[in-house]
Amino acid sequence: MSEILRQISIWAVPTIFAITVHEVSHGYVAKRFGDRTADMLGRLTLNPVKHIDPVGTILVPLVLLILPTGFIFGWAKPVPVAMRNLRNPKRDMAIVAAAGPASNFAMALFWGIVAKIADVIAVASVSPWLVRVGLAGIVINLVLAVLNLLPVPPLDGGRVLSGLLPNHLSDRYDRIEPYGFFIIVGLLAFGVLGLLIGPPINFFMDQILFITGLR
Repeated sequence: MSEILRQISIWAVPTIFAITVHEVSHGYVAKRFGDRTADMLGRLTLNPVKHIDPVGTILVPLVLLILPTGFIFGWAKPVPVAMRNLRNPKRDMAIVAAAGPASNFAMALFWGIVAKIADVIAVASVSPWLVRVGLAGIVINLVLAVLNLLPVPPLDGGRVLSGLLPNHLSDRYDRIEPYGFFIIVGLLAFGVLGLLIGPPINFFMDQILFITGLR
């Protein structure tokens, strides 16, 4: 139990904010392109309570943390975006979708800097824990970024690809969306998901460790 509580203390904050900032980024960029739906619903806030999904933000990450899966991810309540309100709906929706993973890459670098500062300061009672929190922040943000960039609707990568395809192809491609969740679960169950996202996650992890000088 003490080990579980220690792991929760390390992963809770970076996981909640990784998911929260991801969703706020979607809403903020949508507002910039003309859709104020998220703003009017009070979702353009970093208050995690506004974005927490009991299952995706708490239960799923907690179960994956406790079980020896070696894999952790989660999700928040999606920020609503009314595509019809966007000035250039198809193009702008692709940019709105890309904003979420982009924010996660930025946060991964932020947590790398946090870990490096904690390592340099070396306060005995705090630094080792804060370094682990920073490393957890890198991992969870890279997992969210890379996972969401998979070209499977309704993941962000699917929406980006849909925005890049010609209309007649994007309409057909979007029909996959009702089955997207089952596709991801199937890839996870058969061990394919890790093979797809593992190499890019490791690549970006190496770059962040190099940039920040973390050992």
